[in-house]
Amino acid sequence: MAAALCLASCDDWMNLSPADKLTPDSYFRTETDLKMFSNSFYSSCFQTNYFRNQSDVIIESSLSDPLRGGTSREVPNSGGGWSFTLLRKINEMLANMDKCENETVRAEYTGLARFFRAYYYYLKVRRFGDYPWIDHVVGSDEEATLYAPRDSRETVMTHMIEDIDAAIASLPESSSVYRINKYTALAVKAKFCLFEGSWRKYHGNTGADGAAYAHDADYYYGLAAAAAQEIVSSGKYRLYSTGKPAEDYMNFFMSTDAIAGETILAVDYDNSIGIYHNATWYGIKSSAGRAGFTKKFINTYLMKDGTPFTSKPGYETMTFTQEVVDRDPRLSQTIRTPGYRRVGKTTTVPDGPEFENSITLYQTIKYVQPMDLGADGYEHSFSDMPIIRYAEILLILAEAKAELGTLTQKDLDNTIGLIRARVGMPGLDMATANAAPDAYLSSPSTGYRNVTGANKGVILEIRRERTIELAQEGDLRWYDLMRWKEGLCIDQDLYGMYFPGPGEYDLNGDGAAEYCLYSGTKPSTTASFVLKIGEDIILSEGTKGYVDPAKGITHKFNEERDYLYPVPINERSLNPNLTQNPGWNDGLDF
Repeated sequence: MAAALCLASCDDWMNLSPADKLTPDSYFRTETDLKMFSNSFYSSCFQTNYFRNQSDVIIESSLSDPLRGGTSREVPNSGGGWSFTLLRKINEMLANMDKCENETVRAEYTGLARFFRAYYYYLKVRRFGDYPWIDHVVGSDEEATLYAPRDSRETVMTHMIEDIDAAIASLPESSSVYRINKYTALAVKAKFCLFEGSWRKYHGNTGADGAAYAHDADYYYGLAAAAAQEIVSSGKYRLYSTGKPAEDYMNFFMSTDAIAGETILAVDYDNSIGIYHNATWYGIKSSAGRAGFTKKFINTYLMKDGTPFTSKPGYETMTFTQEVVDRDPRLSQTIRTPGYRRVGKTTTVPDGPEFENSITLYQTIKYVQPMDLGADGYEHSFSDMPIIRYAEILLILAEAKAELGTLTQKDLDNTIGLIRARVGMPGLDMATANAAPDAYLSSPSTGYRNVTGANKGVILEIRRERTIELAQEGDLRWYDLMRWKEGLCIDQDLYGMYFPGPGEYDLNGDGAAEYCLYSGTKPSTTASFVLKIGEDIILSEGTKGYVDPAKGITHKFNEERDYLYPVPINERSLNPNLTQNPGWNDGLDF
């Protein structure tokens, strides 16, 4: 008996969890447990360098591999975005949710986990297309799952909608702008349904096996419009405006704290505890990549009266001081224009474009914090970063309805009209836009090739508005081109500012020349920046033309390959049932 009791006691002792260790049995029981466990989901899903993504509208001195295309893009051995680490954590939380005895807390955090699972798959579907759907923690003995082929995007999208609808139903309606709520979930549903609707319209509604998907483009456009409309109808969000059209747009992104009302979700940065990002450094330092917007992008900004800049005679060869006059006020709130003086600067001298800090001379000021805050250094910016904002929801609603063919003038007034009104711009007239689609936006050399139909003009204008309003906001522009099947925009010229030839130029508007461009012998000049054409600065036509930072550098989009990223070699080697995406050669013959 004594021996039996001893064995029983030893067995009980060996089954006890160490007091200083966390185990699934002792964890996931309280709201604090669930909140702490799920906090990492935020940092895993949302970009750290949200402001830094190259595309056809913004480039750096070294073009990114996706922008270069061709042999610059290769199948990686590992990584490449193909990772299940976050998904496993999400599924682990869902598997242990029953340990939380508080029903209200359990429902909210179940919704939060399903939100992040839907968001995780949104990132994967837009990157890889078909992707394995896994809704539980996979054990080492589950060979059927471990060696399963990719699920079709139709299957994945169906599960994503189930997850996001469950999240919408159980998440709270109100919370901090730094936490996921019902309206964040509605916003993400609108985003990924718009993406999928566009993909199916412009890429076709068939899978890898050639069979038609169960749901077409209109199905997803309809879901996107409905989700966006629910956010609008709630009355909980509005565009930030203080009645100052010349500065409200800029101030929104410069604000230290996320501005509630327009902000649906933001990442919190805090100087007091040393949580920083690099957005100010990116806009003002040569070591940050010398980011610059392209001439094509600058040309898309309308005149202040709502007419196209590209309808003006001679627009192609206007100098900087000419081209920025009487434009959409967002232009001077996105780049340095003559007269710009950085907020918080103690001197009155205007800050002109700096070639050493902007490869195209169209220098960004979006996200740049006031000079007196001390945010200029590497990892010193601490303004909150808006990830989803109400303006994007209005753009989604307008685009989805335009593609569906249900858009009305009232819809335009309540979406595009509101966005333009913030900066004092006139609204968009649907009949006028459709009667004469903009030639610049529909040109193969400067615009889009695939827009057709009765709403062609208004769809082009909505794309214009989306590109301008959401400039430099994450990877939205890259994936817009992917979903619209407009990858050939990458092949278009990546030019910068125009110079008619050697000479002195006043770019900051103070009446004195800061730049001197010359050929041959260096002239005598008081200009601060003296650049030899062909060496210090490259122009598209030799001694004149557009700044051409990409001259001699291939940037070529492969229509048969580059809309999707490749599956890494190691993943396919471990699981031969994973097919490779079209056009990618990884050397594997199975």
